[in-house]
Amino acid sequence: MSLQLKTEIWVQAFLRRCEVNGQFGSVITRGAEEAGALYIVINHLDGGHDLLSPAPGAAYDEAGERRFIRDFPSPVPWAEVSARMEKRKRSDPDLWLIEVEDRTGLAGLTVES
Repeated sequence: MSLQLKTEIWVQAFLRRCEVNGQFGSVITRGAEEAGALYIVINHLDGGHDLLSPAPGAAYDEAGERRFIRDFPSPVPWAEVSARMEKRKRSDPDLWLIEVEDRTGLAGLTVES
C-alpha cells in the first residue's frame, strides 16, 4: 500500500525539490489542503507553457507517484493556459495551480501519454 500525501504537503515537497534543482516554482492558486486537484504549469521561459493535469482515474500510480497528463499536445502561450484554468476554477474552486520554470523538461515529473 502506498502513502498518499495531502496535496498541500506534496506541493511543498515538490517546490522544495524544484528549488534544490535550481528551478523556480510558486503556488499561483492555493486549493484544498487535503485533496484539491493539482495542475502544474511548466514555463519553458521561451513563451511556451505545458499544462499538466491530473490523469483520469486514480490520482497515484502503483509506485505512489502522482499521475499527470498534458492538456495540450505541445507548449502553448500563457493566455491559453490561463483561459483553460479560469474555466476550471469556476467549476472547481478547490484546485491548486503551481508554476515551475524549466527550460528543457517537465520539472522531473512523469507524464502519461
